[in-house]
Amino acid sequence: MITASNVALSYGKRVIFRDVNIKFTPGNCYGLIGANGAGKSTFLKILSGKLDPDKGEVSKGPGQRIAMLNQDQFAFDEYTVFNTVIMGHKKLYKVMAEREALYAKPDFSEEDGIRSGELEVKFGEMNGYEAEAEAAVLLNGLGIPEAMLQKTMKDLDGADKVRVLLAQALFGNPDILLLDEPTNQLDIKSIQWLEHYLSRFNNSVIIVSHDRHFLNQVCTHMADIDYGKITVYVGNYDFWYEASQLHFRQKEADSKKAKAKAEELKEFIRRFSSNASKARQATSRKKLLDKLTIDQMPTSSRKYPYIVFKPERPCGDVILEVEGLSKTIEGEVMFKDLSFVVNKGDKIAFLGNNSLAKTTLFQILAGELDPDSGSFRWGVTINNAYFPKENKDYFEKDDIDLIGWLREFAPPKSDESFIRGFLGKMLFSGEEATKKTKVLSGGERVRCMLSRMMLAHANFLILDEPTNHLDLESITALNNGLIAYSEVVLFASHDHQFISTIANRIIELAPDGYTDSMMTFDQYLESKELEMAEEA
Repeated sequence: MITASNVALSYGKRVIFRDVNIKFTPGNCYGLIGANGAGKSTFLKILSGKLDPDKGEVSKGPGQRIAMLNQDQFAFDEYTVFNTVIMGHKKLYKVMAEREALYAKPDFSEEDGIRSGELEVKFGEMNGYEAEAEAAVLLNGLGIPEAMLQKTMKDLDGADKVRVLLAQALFGNPDILLLDEPTNQLDIKSIQWLEHYLSRFNNSVIIVSHDRHFLNQVCTHMADIDYGKITVYVGNYDFWYEASQLHFRQKEADSKKAKAKAEELKEFIRRFSSNASKARQATSRKKLLDKLTIDQMPTSSRKYPYIVFKPERPCGDVILEVEGLSKTIEGEVMFKDLSFVVNKGDKIAFLGNNSLAKTTLFQILAGELDPDSGSFRWGVTINNAYFPKENKDYFEKDDIDLIGWLREFAPPKSDESFIRGFLGKMLFSGEEATKKTKVLSGGERVRCMLSRMMLAHANFLILDEPTNHLDLESITALNNGLIAYSEVVLFASHDHQFISTIANRIIELAPDGYTDSMMTFDQYLESKELEMAEEA
């Protein structure tokens, strides 16, 4: 159990939290949600002890161990994968390191023998003899094979490092587990393994995630950061959404009723306060008005961008024909002899363990890269718009603000009021519209790139991991915008709900081939589970 009592934190005049009182109990999994900048990661740091609040305190049970997912991919570059995982349990790692150093001594003394006996007892009490097996199980579940256990971390790519650091946080059954975006860079199979693992975890878990399906699968409670406080709801993300919307509507309705009643009383007082026969009634209503309390509707930190894709014209009969495409990068096969025909109304999700393969395919279709062999043909009616996974190059111009940046993609002769209006819908209102593009956050850049796509009025969209860096509100807006879009979409994503609510066709890429399935994502997962069961 971990408890925050009267916790408050401010940065200058900006209040992040005030008087937060919350208890996280064992056996429950809490999803910590809120808009970007609301303070989710900051609150995890306060709980972990890495950041001190302005006032208040955090307490946990005696002897309880906190584990937090490390965000620094380079912190363990000189250690092996195995040792990095074990370091998640610092006391065990310290005992293990001393034990190994002792047994490696060439002149093992009687005193060393006594000390080794003490270390063996401690090692056994902390389940040290099962450590290697536990580490291997965790890593295997997250897609890191046992053969990589003795590799150094610096030899791993970024995605594998993230998996090892997640295994480090999970290792040793911590009493309190803090996970900040644990599904980042995980493939769908690894996310499913993590969902299953956390559903069986018996201690306290607090998770920050933008993956709605993941939150629905693992969370028993939602801790919502908004209005400068944290409110706990029992249930998963979908339950929180419905409950919070209902609460807001009720509060809004109560506020409107109170304002309407106040106006009615004021009008009566204005009309009859000077009328002798009505003076007593006017005085009575004045007393009622004084007693009437009108709660000011607090301003939520949550804001939903307006994301709507409007094609200039529908697709013709010929949309896109891909024939025998192959591509190898630095000796690694991305895909081979890939062929498919895109039909009207297709919304195709591309899956596969290698995210670079999907990015490579999209770059080829967008004309940014040449294939090694094969060809593709666009229909004459097609106007495509591409959302790249990496977008920094689009924002490197010196001294250009958002208005100037978006003007390049707006219709000819668009005036500043049109551009400001468009930016306002994408949550860049007032002075935000004059921000320099070089200082934009990852989420802000994504919203800019989506604005660029909307202004293209394309009838064919290609999106490579578009939900990266977005908060839940922006993901929801984008999700709804693509569901409503009437033309063709090709996209890659690790967000289960995003894929399952948009895609009507699945293409999975692998080095030795591909599968093309005319079905929804949930149907596809069911078919894969059936195949595995039959093989078993």
